[in-house]
Amino acid sequence: MKMSEFKRMVAGELYKASKVEPEYKPDNNRALNQEINQLNLLDTEKIVALEKELFGQTGDELFVNPPLYIDYGKNTRIGQRFYANMDCIFLDVAPITIGDDVMFGPRVSLITASHPIDAGVRQRGLEYGKAITIGNRVWLGAGVIVNPGVTIGENTIVGSGTVVTKNLPANVIAVGNPARILREITDSDRLYWEEKENEYYEK
Repeated sequence: MKMSEFKRMVAGELYKASKVEPEYKPDNNRALNQEINQLNLLDTEKIVALEKELFGQTGDELFVNPPLYIDYGKNTRIGQRFYANMDCIFLDVAPITIGDDVMFGPRVSLITASHPIDAGVRQRGLEYGKAITIGNRVWLGAGVIVNPGVTIGENTIVGSGTVVTKNLPANVIAVGNPARILREITDSDRLYWEEKENEYYEK
């Protein structure tokens, strides 16, 4: 049996967006996205309630600071205690999976959509997407762009303005365009910041 156009899209196969939209009917999600962006920023309870409706799955605690921009919404699944600063983009033609205790700076872009290298095939309207996976306790700095098909391992930090084109392992700091590993995150980092934390509570 031939796969539906929407299932082809989510599975990372070639598809035509013009055929997906009538089948999937994303208009309600896009209207919901627009409603969130028009709310008073102090109305956090309403914002969170609508965001839980917008995304495919969320934890109990999350806050994505408007404005935010989403393609489908239901293809993005988010773990517990997620925070994203303003102006983030979730281009989720393929699945986006975000773990627990993840933080995004402003203008982070998760881009699952891509197009064929061949200009003729591209011109004829075929495109595809590749899933993005963000591990637990990852921090993406301001302006980070994550490209299609990328997985970022748990605890990893990605510096501001970085373009992540390939997978990153757990427990590293990565920077640059394209992203390169600056160094590993070590026990000395933990000890240093736990000492600073103790000083905070003692003062």
